Amino acid sequence: MMQLILGLRYTSLLAGLALIAQTAHAQEFSKPDMGKLTATGGVSSVEGAGGGGITPWALITGYGSRDSYGGNAHATRISTQDYGLTSYGVAVGVADRVEFSLANQEFTGSLAPLNALKIRQDIVGIKVKVAGDAVYDQGSWMPQVAIGAMYKRNNGIAGLEALGVTNVKQLGASDDHGIDYYASATKILLDQSLLLNGTVRLTKANQMGILGFGGDKKDSYQAMFEGSAAYLINRKLVAGIEYRMKPNNLNVDNEKAYYDAFVAWFPTKNVSVTAAYARLGDITIFNPKDQHGWYLSLQTGF
Repeated sequence: MMQLILGLRYTSLLAGLALIAQTAHAQEFSKPDMGKLTATGGVSSVEGAGGGGITPWALITGYGSRDSYGGNAHATRISTQDYGLTSYGVAVGVADRVEFSLANQEFTGSLAPLNALKIRQDIVGIKVKVAGDAVYDQGSWMPQVAIGAMYKRNNGIAGLEALGVTNVKQLGASDDHGIDYYASATKILLDQSLLLNGTVRLTKANQMGILGFGGDKKDSYQAMFEGSAAYLINRKLVAGIEYRMKPNNLNVDNEKAYYDAFVAWFPTKNVSVTAAYARLGDITIFNPKDQHGWYLSLQTGF
């Protein structure tokens, strides 16, 4: 069974890469055209996909139009009272249709006995636009729709060796790797300077996968809703809010939904800076405080 799961995983990733290569070859792209409107590629989420800070959107990352391609690199830091999360990665969008992303997350603790805690996770993502256009279909209420997948692998737990904990399975997780599947619908209402997004994610991930996948309470895929609303203050400044439902699979982690309020600044198409105030809820019963703090992300690309 494990060989079958791994086979399906790599088959899906190879299929996504083949689609990107096939699309690029068919279009015979020569150089990035930066043809999309400012901010319409979104920013980089903490999991690498284009969209908001904590949830993907149906928008394809980068500023390449349907006749070109675009890409970016990002670095993100979230700091709460007792924990920190650093994310960095790269993403590419081809023909405003296909997106491929790579990201690494590092989660750390600052309060004893978790002050030496360090958990790393790698994420590979694929997104494909399947219908609509969030920007150019202004005469229709039809949103842009995309489907995507994120393969995540947790690389173990460091800093808790004295407690005998080196793997998320020892905290009750069923596995240290898994795949999230999602569908997003995004609409930009230019006359109202408004962006609306809804995402439904099928997931078994605990705290995005940082605490593994599945658990001693639940070990099945659950549909989680995620939403975003953003107001375009002007062509370079966007403010908004996000919400992300979370599963509750582990006895040691009374997991709660994520919320944030953000401001994103796009001084040029090559650079964006996003600042947010985020509430992440409880993170394990070992420190059952409502975690909240600041989010800062820098993205550069084309």
